[in-house]
Amino acid sequence: MRSWWMNTTDTEARLELREVAMPEPGPRQLLVRVRAAGVNRGEFIIGGLVKAGNAKALGIEAAGEVVKAGAETRRFAPGARVMGRFPGSLSEYVLANEAEAMPVPEGLSWEEAGSLPTTSMVAQDMLVLQGGLQRGGWLLVTGVTSGVGVASLQMAKALGARVIGTSGSRDKLDKLRPLGLDLALCTRKPDFQAQVMDATGGAGVNLVVNNVGGSVFAECVRCLAFEGRLATVGYVDGVLKADIDLQALHAKRLVLFGVSNKMTSAAHKADAVAKFEQQMLPLVAAGQLRPLIDRVFAFDQLPAARAHMEADAHVGKIVITA
Repeated sequence: MRSWWMNTTDTEARLELREVAMPEPGPRQLLVRVRAAGVNRGEFIIGGLVKAGNAKALGIEAAGEVVKAGAETRRFAPGARVMGRFPGSLSEYVLANEAEAMPVPEGLSWEEAGSLPTTSMVAQDMLVLQGGLQRGGWLLVTGVTSGVGVASLQMAKALGARVIGTSGSRDKLDKLRPLGLDLALCTRKPDFQAQVMDATGGAGVNLVVNNVGGSVFAECVRCLAFEGRLATVGYVDGVLKADIDLQALHAKRLVLFGVSNKMTSAAHKADAVAKFEQQMLPLVAAGQLRPLIDRVFAFDQLPAARAHMEADAHVGKIVITA
């Protein structure tokens, strides 16, 4: 079968399309024929999901049909439509742990299903499991036009919250207005506190999702309300260090937390899938959570898909179909 890999040096991440052996599922695994897979920025950042000097099969999420099930699997049989965070999913076939697979809701296309798991599960982690966002609360999302940003916007609106989003592109922000973006701030700079405080009546926001990184971290802290929370999920600006206002952290009882799946255990991953399936799949089935797909590329067009992503030309998700 064909499989996309990435070889990294200290300065370069090179794509390679390989011919590899068909994998065989273990007792609690599924062999899935991949129909669609999401493309995620973190996979291509050296020092991110791939360390320099290593080679790694690409892909972290997909949807497809089960073609073979391990002897101890119970939930899914051959022919079932499944989706999930499946490592190595930018391949024609991928192995999936059954505990990390979810059923594809009726009415969801392959492209939608293949691009939903990562961003939506990350959004649930930030907004619900750790962020405690409530109906009527305020959410600020820096880099709101990214895949995670759009998922956070949609989930927040489904929860009944109000959303402020930043982006360097007015055109991109305009595309999110139909999704319910309450306040669109066109900026890439740490200069949005005054507008955020004005919109919230001087109180600040209850939760910040920071997709951008260290260059806006201090400004995000300044935008927080009493007992506000700040989630760090990305650093597309490449700035990995930032000052922390300890006085504000102390006096306002703030919570700062990170969101990553990199070091979680198998049990933690399975628990996250179970919570998402219980809490969020009904919203997906009802049409309240649907990935905003920017563009779909064929399997052999991954280099073009990567270039499109790195040009920051997209709003929402980029998808590869196999």
